[in-house]
Amino acid sequence: MKTMPPSPSARPAPLEAPAREPAQSISPRPRRPRAALGGAVAGGVLAAALVASQAAEPIPTAARPAAMRLRPAELEPPAEGIKVLVVTGIDYPGHPWQQTAPALKGVLEKDPRLKVRIVEDPEALASPKLALWDTVVLHFMDWEVPGPGPAARDNLKRFVSGGKGLALTHFACGAWDNNEWPEFRTLAGRVWDPKRRAHDPHGTFRVDIADRAHPITRDLEPFETLDELYTCLAGEAPVHVVAKATSKVDRRDYPIAFVLRYGQGRVFHCVLGHDARAYAAPGAGELFRRGIAWTAGVPPKPTAAQP
Repeated sequence: MKTMPPSPSARPAPLEAPAREPAQSISPRPRRPRAALGGAVAGGVLAAALVASQAAEPIPTAARPAAMRLRPAELEPPAEGIKVLVVTGIDYPGHPWQQTAPALKGVLEKDPRLKVRIVEDPEALASPKLALWDTVVLHFMDWEVPGPGPAARDNLKRFVSGGKGLALTHFACGAWDNNEWPEFRTLAGRVWDPKRRAHDPHGTFRVDIADRAHPITRDLEPFETLDELYTCLAGEAPVHVVAKATSKVDRRDYPIAFVLRYGQGRVFHCVLGHDARAYAAPGAGELFRRGIAWTAGVPPKPTAAQP
């Protein structure tokens, strides 16, 4: 696997820290066979039920514009532009993917080069049509069900190692938890470790730029965001941190966004995105737009003035 040398002017933030504050942790859950769900994952029924108790009302599947939703068998990409496929459909109950997936789509398309579609079934990663896309964004976590199976895993691995792009947002670091797919640890660079403290309490914190010379973060200013500062990542793959934040709990620096090479492909992993408000923060949206353009092999283009 090829790795990207860090910029001489940047020093990556620490990527490992001892687990603390167990009250903030998310415990692994018992797994249920995917077949027992009766197809609920693909239609969004299961995930809708999981978030029903939240104060924020999820967007019903029928209310989301059809143009932003694809059936797994209909993975035809847009005719032009950078073709970005957001893969979602299930997550931890506290993460309303019915709201955050459309929010992410809207934020990304502020760069008119990015043409984004959403598929609400992680098993769509097994489709032969995946190869027609430029970049895949993982926006799911396999809560209480197995992660996408061997066909999806092999297809995603071929997609990225063959030269396409991959991005991960928020709890996608747990897309294949419990070490269900060991290679995911290398592909993602860092993954959720339930033995670690999960995150600082939800709140406002500052995201600092760790590498001002990298194409993703060049001329990007530090920004404030309302989100979860993840402290739960673990892994050994060589990664290069481009954005970081300091925990208010233990005063350590943690990676917010980092990049790596996987074969011939590019991976951008950003742990921001707890809810729709998190994507709406101007600096966060800019970071995601630039990172996802970079994974597709095109120069990131600033799309908004930074405060």
